[in-house]
Amino acid sequence: MAAIGAAVAAGITGCTVPTPRRSGPTADPAPGMPIAGSRRAQLMLIAAHPDDDLYFMNPDTQRMVDAGVPLVCVYVTAGEHDGKNHIPGRKDITADKSAYSSARHQGLRQAYAQMLGLDMFTPWQKGVLTLRGDRRAEINTLSHGNRRVELVFLNLAMHTPRRWMALPSLWHDRQLGLRTVVADDSPVRKADDYDYDRLIDVLVGLMEQYRPTVVHTLDPDPDIQHSDEKTRKKDSEQPGYSDHADHTAVASFSWAAMVRWVAHATEGGGSIPAFVATSFRGYYNRHWPKNLPEPVLREKAAHLVPYGGDPSWQCGNSGGCGDYNVGGVRPLTNKKGWVRATHYRYPDPGPVVVTEPDGRLAVYGVLGLRAVRWRETERGSGQWGDPDDLGGGPLAPGLGSAALKDGRRLLFGLRFSALGGHGGANKREVVVLEQRTPGGPFLAWRGLGNPEQGDDRGRRLGVPVAVTDGTDRVHLFVRNAEKGVSTRVREPDGTWGPWRDLGGEEIQDGLAATADRTGRVHLFATARDTVHHWEQVAPGGRVTFRPDSGLPASGDPVAVAAAPDGGLELYYRAPTRERLTAVRVDGAAASRIAFDGYGPVGAVATPEGPVLVGKDLKGRVQIRTGGGRLSTRTQGAVALESATLHAHREHGVIAVGLGADAHPWTWAPEPRTQG
Repeated sequence: MAAIGAAVAAGITGCTVPTPRRSGPTADPAPGMPIAGSRRAQLMLIAAHPDDDLYFMNPDTQRMVDAGVPLVCVYVTAGEHDGKNHIPGRKDITADKSAYSSARHQGLRQAYAQMLGLDMFTPWQKGVLTLRGDRRAEINTLSHGNRRVELVFLNLAMHTPRRWMALPSLWHDRQLGLRTVVADDSPVRKADDYDYDRLIDVLVGLMEQYRPTVVHTLDPDPDIQHSDEKTRKKDSEQPGYSDHADHTAVASFSWAAMVRWVAHATEGGGSIPAFVATSFRGYYNRHWPKNLPEPVLREKAAHLVPYGGDPSWQCGNSGGCGDYNVGGVRPLTNKKGWVRATHYRYPDPGPVVVTEPDGRLAVYGVLGLRAVRWRETERGSGQWGDPDDLGGGPLAPGLGSAALKDGRRLLFGLRFSALGGHGGANKREVVVLEQRTPGGPFLAWRGLGNPEQGDDRGRRLGVPVAVTDGTDRVHLFVRNAEKGVSTRVREPDGTWGPWRDLGGEEIQDGLAATADRTGRVHLFATARDTVHHWEQVAPGGRVTFRPDSGLPASGDPVAVAAAPDGGLELYYRAPTRERLTAVRVDGAAASRIAFDGYGPVGAVATPEGPVLVGKDLKGRVQIRTGGGRLSTRTQGAVALESATLHAHREHGVIAVGLGADAHPWTWAPEPRTQG
């Protein structure tokens, strides 16, 4: 017992004999479960360190707070690092982990107070939140009008004498436990112990308490290392992968908690919690073109100024007034450039929208980590009934889709077929759901495997994208571990060919696939300094890589649509630019299109020209019609990520997306109006 007490005092708990890994409940992929939805909105953000949200999840977080969506931020580590709150120009900083953790908490209070439109030194309500297992966390609450932010600090240690990277070790090692750090000025005055299952259970308990409709996490499966070893260490990236090891571990715990939350909720015939999950890239942002234009970047970086604080400020917090090495102009001058981009791990082009045989619209998406379908209550109403559970979970965000010539629909998802720490399996696979009849029921989910060998490489898979060619062959594409493209092809008789590597240089995820007027398939993907292009030489043939496409660089996934003359045009924004780039497939510039904003766009062809959907510089959805009219959506639930354009037989082109209430919205702007 004395040895165990010494280990606890050092920040580590454990036993001489490894305890068995508890087998928690797992998601049931079978369809037909009830889904609980309240049409309220609640955002939950789970971060490894104080400031991960400001660097990697904004401006999305801010847009929802501005729209009145309540926010709860859960910070897993204390952020104490080496205990030194470095002041630029000074080297005589004394290490004090409790004080540094407290200073970072104060920086967050300053940043979110400003985000709420208040003075950054506005007092917060501090309290103690009792968690599962009688653990405690500090909770800070601040409201302003219809906006509310809660900060929950679990405060697990980042480092211990035996494990420099404590959270990754907690995910991987069966013997490890962690103590929490007691921060200065915190109402929590006693440390708690955590192990693998206790942390997951605490996160599940928070999800059950807050019942979020949107969950933001970091990247559970970061890209394979890009930098040389010296640069990797300088950039604080983990060996082998382009992100901080704490980001990966906390994201893995977060996804394991979401899986367990759904499993607990559905036990004994219970309902699936209705939420949408989004994962954000972390240090990956350093290695790719920056995608935020100057007005959005300035707004994002401004929130890191009060977070960074200043040692001369009088904030009333004994531990310090922010993370001093972060504030001022430093986020913009930092060579790593994290603040200059916001990238999704699973870029979602928007929900799948189809017109069913009875004329009603159907929308397919991922809700509660499962595939679901919403149907219009009446033809042309734009109102949606309760979602039907199609199962298949746990799925990553976003579904790929393709239609056969007879009208049957195929849906593709990226499934977490196993997600376990402590040496457990960690597998991803592509799965497909095929309709029996047009607009009718579906067959059982079918696994299409993974083009990569081994769990570790298989985790790097991207979001599946599919398209049907002129011979009724379905081409499925995914980004692979080497950051190239892999494909499988479904023949007209329903059989699938093997996985095949299409080659190509390093690309970002977020593929765009289409078939031209001759039925030939084209695939596009954003690379570092260009947009790559693959195409079928002839209908029914193989899709092959076209090197040296000559297409200008993009900061986001691209959109593709047919031009009035039948050729293909691409639409996207160049890195750091708010202006739209419109370019032909051969690299020739198309006509100038006024559609300023940020983020990816969607496009659909009309005889008058392309209709475009995207976000303006304030994050509002906007549509540009084929005739050049611009309309902005100013009502309804705040939109999540991307919207889908759909050519409706009766109402023309409409936009459909998901809102922060985890429910679809439909928008068909009328001339000279905003909706």
